[in-house]
Amino acid sequence: MRTDDALTAALNPAQLEAVTAPLGKMLVLAGAGSGKTRVLAHRIAYVLAEYQASPYSILAVTFTNKAAGEMRTRIEALLGHSIGGMWVGTFHGLAHRLLRSHWREAKLNEHFQILDSDDQQRLVRRLLKELGLDESKFTPNQVQWYINARKDEGLRAAHIEDNGNVVDRSLIKIYRAYEETCERSSLVDFAELLLRSHELWLSNADLLKHYQERFKHILIDEFQDTNTIQYAWISLLTRNDTNLMVVGDDDQSIYGWRGAKIENIHQFERDFKPVQLIRLEQNYRSTNVILEAANALIRHNDTRLGKNLWTEGKPGELITLYSAYNERDEAHYLIECIRERVSKGYARRDIAILYRSNAQSRVLEEALLQAAIPYRVYGGMRFFERAEIKNALAYLRLAVNHDDDPAFERIVNFPTRGIGDRSLITLREVARERQLSLWEAAKKVISETLLSPRACSAIEAFMQLIDRITIGLYELTLAEQVEHALTVSSLLSFYQQERGEEARGRVENLDELVSAAGQFQVEDNPQGDPLMAFLATAALEAGERQGEEGQDCVQLMTLHSAKGLEFPIVFLAGLEEGLFPHFMSATDPYRLEEERRLCYVGMTRAKEHLCLSFAESRRSRGAETMQRPSRFIQEIPSSCLQEIRPRANIMRPVNQSYYKSEAKQQQRLPTVDFYSNEQQDLHIGQGVKHKTFGRGTILNFEGNGSHARVQVRFESGETKWLVASFVELEVSF
Repeated sequence: MRTDDALTAALNPAQLEAVTAPLGKMLVLAGAGSGKTRVLAHRIAYVLAEYQASPYSILAVTFTNKAAGEMRTRIEALLGHSIGGMWVGTFHGLAHRLLRSHWREAKLNEHFQILDSDDQQRLVRRLLKELGLDESKFTPNQVQWYINARKDEGLRAAHIEDNGNVVDRSLIKIYRAYEETCERSSLVDFAELLLRSHELWLSNADLLKHYQERFKHILIDEFQDTNTIQYAWISLLTRNDTNLMVVGDDDQSIYGWRGAKIENIHQFERDFKPVQLIRLEQNYRSTNVILEAANALIRHNDTRLGKNLWTEGKPGELITLYSAYNERDEAHYLIECIRERVSKGYARRDIAILYRSNAQSRVLEEALLQAAIPYRVYGGMRFFERAEIKNALAYLRLAVNHDDDPAFERIVNFPTRGIGDRSLITLREVARERQLSLWEAAKKVISETLLSPRACSAIEAFMQLIDRITIGLYELTLAEQVEHALTVSSLLSFYQQERGEEARGRVENLDELVSAAGQFQVEDNPQGDPLMAFLATAALEAGERQGEEGQDCVQLMTLHSAKGLEFPIVFLAGLEEGLFPHFMSATDPYRLEEERRLCYVGMTRAKEHLCLSFAESRRSRGAETMQRPSRFIQEIPSSCLQEIRPRANIMRPVNQSYYKSEAKQQQRLPTVDFYSNEQQDLHIGQGVKHKTFGRGTILNFEGNGSHARVQVRFESGETKWLVASFVELEVSF
């Protein structure tokens, strides 16, 4: 066994205090990059060595199986021997272990099976059909979220009152049917693991006492992410003589949308007193400039226990702040910065682009593809690979080509419209035997009544819906065509009815698809059918493989996915009001604080350099909207920032809401030689005249030199982007 000196070597004073603290109740507030994993592993090794504790008496809880494996490896390396008998794992993994050992007391079948998320959703869909409920009103995702959320709160169907609400009454009915089916089939979902094991202890006092006496030392990581049932689980297991150490950071609590309760870490000192509080504030990751900015930002949250990150490292580069014309200019700027960093010796994998919403990735992916820079979307799919995008495009594909069998199969019963597997089998058989497309086969099935009248009616209704989309496509712009398909198909309303952060993200992705269509229409397809070209481009981009796991790629990810990671270079894009903080959180103080914590998490992922960017205008649902810089930018000390204004080629007004010192000025920048024979000063708000489209007003601009473009709204109501070097615009005062 290693000596105590070896177990405490290379620890800073605060880490040493946490590792060697007297036994009892302890809360360790571990700031980002402060070495909390090291502290947890050293604490367990120290307890085993110093107090001669048995591995059998230790329960260590992590939030991922990977973290559990790493912790066990570290402890064994410190001790120099195996630690068999110790329970190390996630809440769900440990609860599963408990139920396997005591299946009879838990009223389970010995061979009970675990339902994964997909299986759970399929079961919910089946129950909706059996109960005769309309999936358009009660979507499987929504019901699944409802059941899991109730279990995370420790509630069975029998515990919930509908209070006269018809929707709640139906959801409780579904929940009850779900419980009965799972009991009958010996099925246990993930939320059930914790709820059932908690109930096991509540109803078996002797069994609870056994585990209370066994686990004298309980250590929990990421405590700020615990939910109601997890907190109750630990509270029940902990006695006055239990040595309980929880490690977490209330400033990094960002999962409230999936049930995490920041209140758990805030009330820990009250519920388990006396509690020793230790703060780990020395940061080993980021430069002093980044930490100073992050500290200043998070101080604007009122409900926090408080700490101040610091480092003995170098001051580091100033944080760059780029004000982009629009999202495309923002993406182009990031590309240039990436190229510059790679030219200085950084690997592409050292660089991460973080964003609040998945929908933001489309423009970034497009820019990276055009620049031939390998990238990988961490923890997610590329924009055109996402299910909701594929569903929307399938409606458009089938509308323009009724013989598109893959599109037909994908959407014929999505959203659900009563066309089951048996009907599809018949359609496929008819198509195969008569060498027809599924659409033509459907016509035969209906005319020859090869299915029940109800099934034929459902198929005919679907075909009529597709025809309505097809007819409505005429004389619409590309963006309007996409929006038309989303509306008529009910796809948009279907996703809007779902609850939760992920569901909101799907709606935002569909909005971004409309924006993508609008940009494609004016830029990428001068000839031919815009819709056909757009569908082809979408298919090609979906077919482009992103970088493999081990390839040297730029990393793209949402801020939620970035938790626990670190990169030398971090770009945090889209810092705009309504986007980040999200518009649904801006007026709710509780949710706004979580948005600020999310920004704090993003900033503290950066080790050497952090770049913040925002767009002064952004395309939403096909239309340009003016944006205001995020309030989070204003909460960062100006001494930490290096503001980068774009090298514009025409006059542009300063963003008044942010650059207050220039509130009554208009920034005049060098003009561009748009035409071969003259120069002109153009600015936003400038009146111009075009020989074909008539008089108009400049709304926006982007690009340089021969690539410079201006956006003009004409008196006819049309808004167009024009490449300045190819058109003649007369200044009209």
